[in-house]
Parts: sequence; structure tokens; C-alpha cells
Amino acid sequence: MKSYFAAALLSAIHLPAIAVEMQGSISLQQRSFIESAQFAHQGDHQTSIAIEPEFYLPWHDGQDAFIFTPFARLDSLDDERSHWDIQEAKWVHLRDDWEFELGVGIVFWGVTESQHLVDVINQTDQVETVNGDRKLGQPMAHLSLIRDWGVLDAFVLPGFRERTFTGEKGRLRTPLVVNTNQARYESSAKAQHIDFALRWSRTLGDWDVGLAGFKGTDREPILQPVGQNELAPYYQQMWQVSTDIQATLGEWLWKIEALHKEGQFEHYQAGVAGFEYTLIGLADSNIDLGLLSEYNWDRRGLNANTPYQNDLFLGTRLVFNDVDGSELLLGVARDLEQMSYSGRIEGSTRFGQHWRLNLEAWLFYSSEANDPLYSWKDDDMLSINLEYFF
Repeated sequence: MKSYFAAALLSAIHLPAIAVEMQGSISLQQRSFIESAQFAHQGDHQTSIAIEPEFYLPWHDGQDAFIFTPFARLDSLDDERSHWDIQEAKWVHLRDDWEFELGVGIVFWGVTESQHLVDVINQTDQVETVNGDRKLGQPMAHLSLIRDWGVLDAFVLPGFRERTFTGEKGRLRTPLVVNTNQARYESSAKAQHIDFALRWSRTLGDWDVGLAGFKGTDREPILQPVGQNELAPYYQQMWQVSTDIQATLGEWLWKIEALHKEGQFEHYQAGVAGFEYTLIGLADSNIDLGLLSEYNWDRRGLNANTPYQNDLFLGTRLVFNDVDGSELLLGVARDLEQMSYSGRIEGSTRFGQHWRLNLEAWLFYSSEANDPLYSWKDDDMLSINLEYFF
């Protein structure tokens, strides 16, 4: 869909009339929790509505563009989940062998399914999704050099985004509520600290290889007690080097992500590696069946603040290859030490020209109080999300 700003506004900045392209979505989501809440004041049902329009303003025959993508959600249960964010607000300049972006944007690194270990540029919007896939927009200057020897991406990241956390009434939270107003920093510059990142990537035949470095404020906070009943996020300074590799060998996808990270309190290594094997045209049908297996390891062991420290992930993906783009993913991650697990089912399909239905279910089991999944053990959830695209 296209809309047009008034010519007077454009002439005021000495530009000819330019077509502004607009698209986006509005969604209605219903979350229902199967078991009674583990903590006081939590609810069992959660309804929300979200809107995410995107405005695209090109000029100079598409060599320059301004992209603006706001996002907002209104939630019936959790005040902290009622929030808004600027996902993108950036100027993009494209040339044959280099690109430049300035503003707020989203950058994704990683290849694995069970977790995105090396994805470090953007902060996690933890109130949005269970697996942390949703991110907050990050202020950045991003230069990409495209050469025969690979692509070099350089980032200057001025301004830090604090992680969002579930409120007292929301589900999928820690036993003590995280008070984001009490956030603390190792750096005296606090949220104004300037971070830097560099990534080289190249396709070598069947292999896609990435090497990256990051130095700045850790996106993953350390939760520290404040008073008797709250936690406060503490953001340390850190640096990390990482790699992500994917090999496409016929029906096989081999994947690995690994990092070395050093911060104020600890340094460690972590990795995730595995494969996806696709059976194309299952039983002479149009359906493709993918078989997934990944192993997650973290040197910190049971001291890690992530559930993926010694875990095996097994899953299957069904791609129906129909006109509605229907897909179904089933997966389970099992801790090999504490025998806790998380299971998920994700399905989506389109209907009509503008609608998509997404179904998501999560199951959790843990019997050890020091397990990161323990506070979610009663939060088995079914989520239905109806999305309208315009």
C-alpha cells in the first residue's frame, strides 16, 4: 500500500514529491496458562494487541532511503508488557561495494535453532517472546564493505538499551520482581557508553562463515538483590569474540555458534552445534520434513544464568509448501545434568490476502531450585496470535 505526504512538506526541505510506502501489521494475541500461578498476584490469562507499521521513503533512485518502524503493545495483565519501541528509524545509503546505515536498527547474527548465542548487537525484549527472539532497536552507525575477500561490517553503538522484564502480575518471571528503575552499570557513562563491534563474513563454496568481535556494555544483565523483595539488573562491561558457521551439503545443514567472553566477574566459553536434515517431498507429497538436533554447552556449568549449559535439543520442522505458507515446528531441549526440559510447538498459516494465524505452546519441567527454568515450572502456556497485514 502506498500513501503520499503533502507536497508542501517535501518542498519545505527542498525535495521533490516522494512516494512513501507503508505496510505493517496489527495483531491480537491471547495467552492462556494451563496451571495455577506459582507466585502471588499473577494471572492465568493474558490478552494483548500490538501494532507495527513500517514507512519506507526512498530517493536517488533507491540509493538512499529512510525507514521508520515503530512498535507498540497494550497488555491486559502485565503493565511491563504494555510498552512501545522504535525498531527502526534509519537512513540507508547503498552503493555497489559499500553500504551505510545511521539511526536505529535491528541486526541479527546466528545460524542455530535452539538459541542465538552470538547475537549481541541488539538488546532482548524479554516481555515479548519466551525464547528471546524479539529485540529492541539499537542506535548505531553501521558501515558495510563488500569485497571479494568477504563482507566487513563495522558498528559504532552510541546509547545502550536496557532489557525489559516481566512485571509482578505477569507470567514467565523470576521469583523476585526485577525493578528496572534500579538498573546499575559498571561504566560511569552508564547507558551513554559507546560500544563497538566488527564482523567479517564470507561464503566459501557450501560454507557460510562469520567471525565477530564486540566490546561494550553486556546485553545480558546480572540480577542482584535490592532490599527484601526485588532484583536489580547490573550491566557490566565485557568483550567477546565469536564465530558462526553453516554448511549446506545437499539435504544437510551443519551449524555451529561459539564464543569466548570476558567481563568484570567471569570469563568463559560457550557453544552450540548441530544439524538439520531435510526429507524433501515426504511420502511423495509436497511436505518437507526437517529433523533437527543441537547440543548446547557452557563452560560455567550449573553456575550459568542460562538454561543452555549442557542441553540437547531435538526437533522436527514441517514445511507444507502450500499457497498459505504453512509451517509447524516441534522441539524439546533437555538438560543432561538436572533433567529439566522445555518443549515448544510453533505453527503458522496464512488465510485470505491479509491474515496470518500463529499458534505457540510451551511446556516446562524443573525440580531443582537453582535451575533457571525452575521459576517457570508452572507456566505451561498456549498462545494464539491473529495478525492482519496491511
